[in-house]
Amino acid sequence: MFGGRPLITAAKGVLGHTTGAAGAIEAALTVLAITQGTVPPIANFRRAEHDWGLQLVSGRPRPHRTRLALSNSVGFGRQNAVLVFRPF
Repeated sequence: MFGGRPLITAAKGVLGHTTGAAGAIEAALTVLAITQGTVPPIANFRRAEHDWGLQLVSGRPRPHRTRLALSNSVGFGRQNAVLVFRPF
């Protein structure tokens, strides 16, 4: 579906606990990443302890033409949502 190993990023380290707004903010950041053609790095992340073959974005934003992006929001009290975005 993704055509290879997808790039992985996370906004939690920058956003903190925004409770009810977290999902909306992450969705907006996902759309922004698609429109700008770049994947932002995970804040304060240098390298993984284990090599699981994941493409975790660290250090600097990575240019990437996204065909499909997944925004996964997991909240307190089982308030979970997964949104899939693609460019027009």
